[in-house]
Amino acid sequence: MRPVVPALVCTTLLLAGCGSDPADDAAASAAAVADGYPLTIDNCGREVVVEAPPQRAVSLNQGSTEILLSLGLADRMVGTATWTDPVRANLAAANATVARLADQAPSFERVLETEPDLVTASFESTLGEGGVTTRDELEKLGVPSYLSPAECEKDNDGDDDGARAEPLAIETVYAEVTDLARVFGVPEKGEELVAELRTSLAESRALVDARGVTAMFWFANAESPYLAGCCGAPGIISAALALENVFDDTRAEWPQVNWETVADRDPDVLVLGDLTRKSQTAETAAAKIAFLESHPVTREMSAVKHRRYIAVSGAEMNPSIRTVDGVRNVAEGLRELGLGR
Repeated sequence: MRPVVPALVCTTLLLAGCGSDPADDAAASAAAVADGYPLTIDNCGREVVVEAPPQRAVSLNQGSTEILLSLGLADRMVGTATWTDPVRANLAAANATVARLADQAPSFERVLETEPDLVTASFESTLGEGGVTTRDELEKLGVPSYLSPAECEKDNDGDDDGARAEPLAIETVYAEVTDLARVFGVPEKGEELVAELRTSLAESRALVDARGVTAMFWFANAESPYLAGCCGAPGIISAALALENVFDDTRAEWPQVNWETVADRDPDVLVLGDLTRKSQTAETAAAKIAFLESHPVTREMSAVKHRRYIAVSGAEMNPSIRTVDGVRNVAEGLRELGLGR
């Protein structure tokens, strides 16, 4: 395989020369370098150096992808991967212009074919040992990488989804937005997006006060369900609405819990992941409801008997800008069910 970095430089220069004045491009490039590049940021305890605003970014997870698209960077992306759901509706047109490398995890070779100058990811399981590649491998090729700080606050040892010593704060998601905006040289767009998210969250909080209402968050898998512990993205949703997660006594991100235990805790409402991926059982909300209403243990739960279900996308249950959407959707669902005040 040819060296990655020279190819990246060549590709970037060719792209810059299409349909534009080389003198203008050179001036813009010089201005960008003078205006804070090379840029060094601390990301998850790793010093990341970006020589110039990325022009060929690859995003390996939906959460990271939707941040870049929201910042108006589709024209500087050459690939996306690892999707649980359709893209956020307001980003569909921009997303359609970016190549999808794979619905789930692509091969490292497929990523390298795009000649990336930055690789971003939401999860260590994607950008780490056992994933698509590691940050060290990318660094050897001269390709900087960025991992969501929400992931770095978590203990990812072991084979599960990790655990948190402290609850995830929405500010960590906002920090990811502002980090990536800085990396791409569009800090003002990052500030605008964070302001929009803050406004949406405040409006959603005002919709309902769910004190006294209990809930369970089910992501996927019918045999050994992945249910939300206290402190990940569903914890942000619960805290925003004063909703009580019946499994807030575990700091595991997504512990697998047996249905007898779920039935014993008998939550008032079931928040169900409505995923479109096809990697586990009971991915869609419809499949989850069918299971709950047919299983001899779960069909006796009060929430199942009264069909108190709220469907949200998988992306809303992961730490991302979609978590703010999740707050609104759960709030509206509680109001429709007559829960809270």
